[in-house]
Amino acid sequence: MPGRSMWELVLVLALALPSTGQQHLEEAKRIMNSTPVIDGHNDLPWQLLQKFNNQLGLPAANLTVLNDTHTNIPKLRQGHVGGQFWSVYVPCETQNKDAVKRTLEQMDVVQRMCDLYPETFSCVTDADGVQKAIQSGKVASLMGVEGGHSIDSSLGVLRTLYRLGARYMTLTHSCNTPWADNWLVDTKDGKPVHHGLSAFGKIVVQEMNRLGMIVDLAHVSVDTMKAVLNISKAPVIFSHSSAYGICQHRRNVPDDVLKLVASTGSLVMVNFYNSYVTCSNKANLSNVADHLDYVKKVAGAQAVGFGGDYDGVTGVPTGLEDVSKYPALVAELLARNWTEQEVKGALAENLLRVFREVEEVKLSLNGTAPHETPIAFEELEGSCRTSYGYLSGAGTAQRPLAALALLLVLLSVLF
Repeated sequence: MPGRSMWELVLVLALALPSTGQQHLEEAKRIMNSTPVIDGHNDLPWQLLQKFNNQLGLPAANLTVLNDTHTNIPKLRQGHVGGQFWSVYVPCETQNKDAVKRTLEQMDVVQRMCDLYPETFSCVTDADGVQKAIQSGKVASLMGVEGGHSIDSSLGVLRTLYRLGARYMTLTHSCNTPWADNWLVDTKDGKPVHHGLSAFGKIVVQEMNRLGMIVDLAHVSVDTMKAVLNISKAPVIFSHSSAYGICQHRRNVPDDVLKLVASTGSLVMVNFYNSYVTCSNKANLSNVADHLDYVKKVAGAQAVGFGGDYDGVTGVPTGLEDVSKYPALVAELLARNWTEQEVKGALAENLLRVFREVEEVKLSLNGTAPHETPIAFEELEGSCRTSYGYLSGAGTAQRPLAALALLLVLLSVLF
């Protein structure tokens, strides 16, 4: 190149090479080609209810062209999403009303997504199924029940939801159940009722362990987090929560709980909602990476996952506008010197490890009888309930009659 100065040559060479950021993005995509992300929480089914009343056959509901959501099929492909826990969420206002019906309808929506788009989605129920779906180039689709109110305090309903494909349950949403406290009791907007779990709440966790259903601690109070981490035989997850040490929001996980997460082999799948990322209405991709770094520092790289909360929140960070943006976040982790193995862990391998350990606990409890003791009738809320079994059955059902008999005895002695 006659006539060019040394600095001109340096500039030409620099322009010919990819930027460091571009190199990290290409490396992220290379890693995700073999280890695509398995995300812990996406509320697309709720959007399908809100927008279309679950009528997936409407032209506007076509997931290949749906535009006003964080999630559609082209965005999932671009984002290298290999697995997704679809939230079968129903609001707290359904509690003591039609929560079970509404939950079943949302589970039906996920199943119909798999039926309508078999080239994209594969509904699966175990870790092997997740890996087979990914190997076939499909999005492994699992169901997560977001809120214990969905079982209406019934172990029979819990077991039925499991048989229908639910593989985690968030113990509460933003309301208490008759057996567990939610995160709002740690704020001025609520007061503890159970101080974690009631006796029946502990039975729910034990039954989830027996079934092989992952316990999810997103949305619960700190006392509930600690109670579960101390009694669960299997690791648990926070399907969409961030680090309290970075943003002091009560939906996030405090340091002492992160240490319990580490000691139990559990998992925190970091949430992208601005309010949980920066405790404000604005955030960016780097702020989310700060939470991933923090969980890794306190609980270890094996405790980190992704739980975007897409289509369930009103504000997402700049740079993470929808599900197509996961590679950009992985590129940021690589720029922060995360190793390839640590990145693969956060993307999928940590979740698969937890899932397999939950399944191993299920195998170890094979032959254990289902828990049958119902919640005490007086602990239930709402006026639209029947009391079949409680007045004439066994166990806790006899408490009202036993109390009446005791009262009659006392009256006969006194009078």
